[in-house]
Amino acid sequence: MPKRKICVVVTARPSYSRIKSALTAIKNHPDLELQLVIAGSALLDRYGNAVDFIEKDGFPIAAKVFMVLEGENPTTMAKTTGLGVMELTNVFYNLKPDAVITIADRFETIATSIAAAYQNIPLVHIQGGEVTGSIDEKVRHANTKLADLHLVSSDDARERVIKLGESTQMVINTGCPSIDLAKEIHETPNLDFNPLEKYGGVGAKLDWKNGYIVVMQHPVTTEYKESKKQIQETLKAVKNLNYPTFWFWPNVDAGSDGTSNGIRAFRELEHPKNIHFFKNMEPLDFLKLLINSKALVGNSSAGIRECAYLGLPVVNIGNRQFRRSRAANVTDVSYSQIEIEKAIKKAITSEKFESSTIYGDGDAGTKIAEILATTALTFSKTITY
Repeated sequence: MPKRKICVVVTARPSYSRIKSALTAIKNHPDLELQLVIAGSALLDRYGNAVDFIEKDGFPIAAKVFMVLEGENPTTMAKTTGLGVMELTNVFYNLKPDAVITIADRFETIATSIAAAYQNIPLVHIQGGEVTGSIDEKVRHANTKLADLHLVSSDDARERVIKLGESTQMVINTGCPSIDLAKEIHETPNLDFNPLEKYGGVGAKLDWKNGYIVVMQHPVTTEYKESKKQIQETLKAVKNLNYPTFWFWPNVDAGSDGTSNGIRAFRELEHPKNIHFFKNMEPLDFLKLLINSKALVGNSSAGIRECAYLGLPVVNIGNRQFRRSRAANVTDVSYSQIEIEKAIKKAITSEKFESSTIYGDGDAGTKIAEILATTALTFSKTITY
């Protein structure tokens, strides 16, 4: 029997860590052939050039799709998605995959789903059924309705997908592949590199070895006009605490320009002595940085997923992770300098939490590969009620 060709589309920096262990398992499976497509902001230097880390990890890339329009607003998000549909349609036509994988809920992932579903290619959705709010909420569930096979990350996500009318046999809880990486780091947590020397970045040269926090705050697409104001509250809180901080650049969502401008203006005017800024890191290095920190601050899903497994205190700011299933490690605060400062102080002095397996126990990648190799793939379905 010929190998099944599994085409995985990675469109952004966080999507790579969300799927990396599954990519390895697919690549190594005797009955599968990996077709890796890198698209969107994963190809752009200003958002961390994730493609460099992907190539360094030894994954052959079948196609690159440049599709991001400048502007970081809802109009350019829609146009980027439209361009993605056109470009990915050609990629799938040429690669002729047996199945296409789309990941999670980023706005541009719907382009992958449309391009595959409209060409009668079986579509597999990773991490469906979760609750997030904003445009991500709509995109995630739209991906679910276009997809044929659902590999979800938790029991409640599975129940939610089934309630959307999907066949129970085609909704499987594999856990989240990002937890596979977290498990690896949880077992070997040593920070075996100097972040400043390995990744450069800009800002103060920190004395970080006696403790530091990590900040990663993205714009909220439904509040994009407020993104600059929102990031300023976090910046003021972190500067005021005067605690060593590694800060990561935001993603490409609507409002990213406001978030980035807020960071740049604050950096130029305030010259914070306790903050160093990075664009990106290799997934495992980022997790090493996290597990050795005192806390993660911001609104990244890493605080909800990986940090739950790592037991790391998280200060979750605002509405980006609204109603998402979370473990005891997460403290929710509003866009308030006073609230953020108070929560960070508490997190810095708190003990680590017990590891939570709410999003899996660390073997999602191998489960996903085996399911892809053995499940009957189809591109036709009807709602179950």
